[in-house]
Amino acid sequence: MADDAQTRLTRARTKLIIDKPFLGALVLRLPVVAADPKWCPTTATDARKFYYNPDYIESLSNDQVQFVVSHEALHCALSHFARRGHRNRMRWDVACDYAINPLLIGDGLKPPPGALYDDGFEGMTAEEIYPYIDENTADEPMDRHVYDDEGDTGDQPPPPQPQDRENPPPKGDSEGQDDGGQGAGRGQADPDSGGVPQPPPLSGGERETLQIQWQQRMAGAAQQAMQAGKLGGLLARMIDHLLQPQLPWRMLLARYMTAVARDDYSYMRPSRREGNAILPSLRSSQLDVVVAVDTSGSVQDRELREFAAEVNAIKGQMRARVTLLACDSAISEDGPWCFEPWEELKLPEDLSGGGGTDFRPVFDWIGRQDRQPDLLVYFTDANGEFPSQEPAYGTVWLVKGKRTVPWGQRIQLN
Repeated sequence: MADDAQTRLTRARTKLIIDKPFLGALVLRLPVVAADPKWCPTTATDARKFYYNPDYIESLSNDQVQFVVSHEALHCALSHFARRGHRNRMRWDVACDYAINPLLIGDGLKPPPGALYDDGFEGMTAEEIYPYIDENTADEPMDRHVYDDEGDTGDQPPPPQPQDRENPPPKGDSEGQDDGGQGAGRGQADPDSGGVPQPPPLSGGERETLQIQWQQRMAGAAQQAMQAGKLGGLLARMIDHLLQPQLPWRMLLARYMTAVARDDYSYMRPSRREGNAILPSLRSSQLDVVVAVDTSGSVQDRELREFAAEVNAIKGQMRARVTLLACDSAISEDGPWCFEPWEELKLPEDLSGGGGTDFRPVFDWIGRQDRQPDLLVYFTDANGEFPSQEPAYGTVWLVKGKRTVPWGQRIQLN
């Protein structure tokens, strides 16, 4: 039975390499190990290996076998073993399954019985899904996530874990390579015990090392798949979001606004009374900035006020005059609100909105003014109608979520 299951797993991995090279490259990083059914009724991973119950693999179709091996590989590639933090372990495991399964189903894979799926969670990360999971949920993951200590519920922040000296973290990618099940204890079931025992949870040092390794593996797999033209849809958007540079948005916004407002030198010819020499003189002017906030309901009030406080701190350093606009599908009739460089930028107590999102009214409003601004900063989730053409002035999109923008400077709200 174990040999038959091993053959089916090998066949599934090979087909993934051919048809879905991104997933195929990831599953090859997990050596296949037959586990003791007492602790592994289906499949499991500890971010190092893929564990399976031979009877369970035999009960699945070939398409479903591809799904379960891809499922475990994505848990590792998305670093679910290192992102839980203080969250409750069971709710986190459920949220991770709800995040992964729509990606695989959207890529054409067939889920086995018991796989958690809700189309309402499509495109969401585990962190975004977690608050929607009930504290006493009856949902259960279809697999075992054995990288965590099962005694740690996560209700309190976990204590720091010392480096595991007896089992040091892996060095390089060589230990993550599949050995094809060769060698004692590597991919072979123990006939006496019915399979390998449950591995211990990861130490703090192991989590950090494996997280870096899996991020590198995911980036490499994505590059190969894109070159082959076989990566798209939800998976491509999720990967692009995760691989973006995660610099603090405050730093990026300040850097961009400072570059726009940089003082420059003027070489205008002086008057005759000043002589014939033309010497550079420092020229600086007031920066004119339009700040637009998306009030369609997708951005929380707390986030808006954090954003306003940051813009207020930056504008005080560069003598910026700020015009504030609120817009969902139309500009708020209560605005605009104007703030001189010496005035504190404060959001109105009640920003009307809640409808759909259309960015065009803001650009139309700017076009009707006497002069265009030096910079437009738009705080939004980027889910709306964009103008067909890029304006002549600079535009910075401070984006909450994973959506892209057609032009301008996009800054991810982390």
